Amino acid sequence: MFTFSEADIMALVSPLFWPFLRILAVFSSAPIFSARSVPMRTRVALAMLVAIGAQAALSGQPVIGLTDPRAMGLVLQQVVIGVAIGLAVRIVFAAVELAGEVIGLQMGLNYAGFFDPSTNQSTSAVGRFFGNMTMLLFVILGGHLVVLQAVVASFDTFPLGTGAFEAVAKMRLHELGAVVFRYGLWIALPMVGMLLFVNIVLGVISRVAPQINAFAIGFPITLTTGLLGIAVTLPMLEGPVVALLKLATGIFIGG
Repeated sequence: MFTFSEADIMALVSPLFWPFLRILAVFSSAPIFSARSVPMRTRVALAMLVAIGAQAALSGQPVIGLTDPRAMGLVLQQVVIGVAIGLAVRIVFAAVELAGEVIGLQMGLNYAGFFDPSTNQSTSAVGRFFGNMTMLLFVILGGHLVVLQAVVASFDTFPLGTGAFEAVAKMRLHELGAVVFRYGLWIALPMVGMLLFVNIVLGVISRVAPQINAFAIGFPITLTTGLLGIAVTLPMLEGPVVALLKLATGIFIGG
């Protein structure tokens, strides 16, 4: 008759349970994975599948039972680190959407706003367009695989047993706030310069020929110029997205 002690059961459950918690926290906060269109059962099943598949790379992790006094602290650590990974990946989308908002403001399209149920806030048409393009690039470039790689690598960067608040202090996630504005303005800079030049030309025309109604012709010209500029600069969006993704996941990969 086979008998199992509590230590034997914990030796089987512990290597799977703690990675499962961290991966599930990532799927609850990372873009695409946390979309409302993805059912919770699907996230749980996918998190369990990834945790099982990552066992080969997670060998050597400490065995900590669920009845251990450190268990509650470990649950908090896994949730905090997982949510931090998801929020760091959201920086990629936030920076590009900020660029879209700035471009839409210069084009005069910020009035075309609507309520976005995925973020529970109002967004402009241009910002939403850039967000959708970023989502497509994220999938095409294998961003979802990079996120999973960052989750698995985070067990080496932030191993089990370290405090949740110590991990947050080491991540320095507050510095990513400046990254949103820096990369967002970097992406929007060509379009902002182009539209600024158009506005200057329209201002000169209104002074040289006052009989021309600059307000009547200004909006169609800036709108057409903005759409042409987006068509020209959109293929160059890959570079900033890749740089942002490396920056966001490098915190957890250790690069």
